[in-house]
Amino acid sequence: MPNRSTDALFQLIQSLERSEKRNFKLFMTRNSASSDLKVIQLFDALEKMKLYDEEHLLLKNPAIQKQQLSNLKAHLYREILTSLRLLNQEENIDLQLHEQLDFARLLYNKGLYLQSLKILDKVKDLARANNQLTYLLQVLFMEKKIESLHITRSMQDRADRLSAEVEEVNCRLRLISGLSNLSLQLYSWYIKNGHARNEADTAAVDIFLNHEIIQQSQDCKGFYEKLYLYQCHCWHAFITQNFLLYYRYCQKWVDLFDTEPNMVEIETAHYIKGLHNLMGAHFDLRNYHKFNDTIGLFEAFIQTPVIQHNQNNLIQTFVYLNIARLNKHFMEGTFTKGLELVPYIEEKLEEYELYLDRHRVLVFYYKIASLYFGSGNFDKSIDYLNKIINLKVDLRTDLQCYARLLHLIAHYELGNFDLLEYLLKSVYRFMYKMQNLSTVEEEVFRFLRISFRLSPRELRPQFQMLRAALQPLEKSRLESRAFMYLDIISWLESKINNQPVQNIIRQKYNDAKRKNEA
Repeated sequence: MPNRSTDALFQLIQSLERSEKRNFKLFMTRNSASSDLKVIQLFDALEKMKLYDEEHLLLKNPAIQKQQLSNLKAHLYREILTSLRLLNQEENIDLQLHEQLDFARLLYNKGLYLQSLKILDKVKDLARANNQLTYLLQVLFMEKKIESLHITRSMQDRADRLSAEVEEVNCRLRLISGLSNLSLQLYSWYIKNGHARNEADTAAVDIFLNHEIIQQSQDCKGFYEKLYLYQCHCWHAFITQNFLLYYRYCQKWVDLFDTEPNMVEIETAHYIKGLHNLMGAHFDLRNYHKFNDTIGLFEAFIQTPVIQHNQNNLIQTFVYLNIARLNKHFMEGTFTKGLELVPYIEEKLEEYELYLDRHRVLVFYYKIASLYFGSGNFDKSIDYLNKIINLKVDLRTDLQCYARLLHLIAHYELGNFDLLEYLLKSVYRFMYKMQNLSTVEEEVFRFLRISFRLSPRELRPQFQMLRAALQPLEKSRLESRAFMYLDIISWLESKINNQPVQNIIRQKYNDAKRKNEA
């Protein structure tokens, strides 16, 4: 069976926009010899394919021999990247800096040292203005090389100044490197484990914030130092479920771009992620008005050229905007209405299949399953939960655990009592193995073990007892994790009051909204 995800050239061609394909054809027409006709033929053939199938490709294009294919593909890959570089060099600061560094090198090779230094001065100013320290360091090293090998007389005290500049940049880069490492390690911890399950997990992530580099960076002034410092605090607060602190650092993250708006275009992905986290923080804190305001800000940002003209940015904004839209329905108790988003999301998940990591897909499946559960369609909820359960991935163990727990409760709602005894043991063993059993889960399991043996008249007091046991735990930092994935209190209230769960959540939302407006 053809596999479109295994061929890098096919993926690259499929990712091209219409203007980029047209530019490539023009580029090849201007710069290619007659020997490159097969390369253009290969491009046309791959562009028309829906799935990559090498046998079909060779059958339909007899002029391309099998033994030639590997070299032709490598050549075509390079030519496409070259044409993309020429087309987009004005849009990316790093491409502009690369180009100017290339010019400086060419002038140096010609022996035109002063002209080379003049360009390097411009590159240095451009790099500083846009916080591009790695390029600044390259400039300084080239300047040092010219000064050490040639007498340019370009400036008095040149050696001392260059040495001081290099030392300053190296110090900043060490700080940025250390902070970005910690941020990445914290994020990686979350992707693997989810939220802190116990004091041992909290202690494990506390180690990151106790690192000496965090203390060294408290008074930092640079953009990237602040960005990675805020990210470290964000991930730590999110993992440990300190949502107020999480919100504060998410806001600092976004505000940083407001103080240096030119960095939005340079570090668009970081700005997108900051807005996503800010929307998540408002959702966790139930800041209804600020949540909606931030969604509005995000939707407006998506319409700007920096998003619309960049495939990667379009994909990322699709993910984060639709997660926020789903969260809005969870928050407002409009589960049935939220199901209108599902066909569009599924269509986009298929379209972006090559570009989305499995973590994002898992999150969408769980949220869609929760929508169906909240709207009372337990069969469809189980279908999506099975996709998570059957996807063998070693990440987000918390999501894997709560998918199984929601799966169990959905079967309970359907009255599949013949399955419940087996599922109870299976899910309990899985969560125990993953060290994912907190007091909340233990209470839920205790209730489920006895519930399907009780008469309807006996059930209502048991629901009330479980709610009374769980309500105090909502305020516990380490227990609150369970309520984030499954609004068990609202589910219990729906059973006690014999109402759909979305009606209960909708009533809570309306009550909170009136209280905020009062």
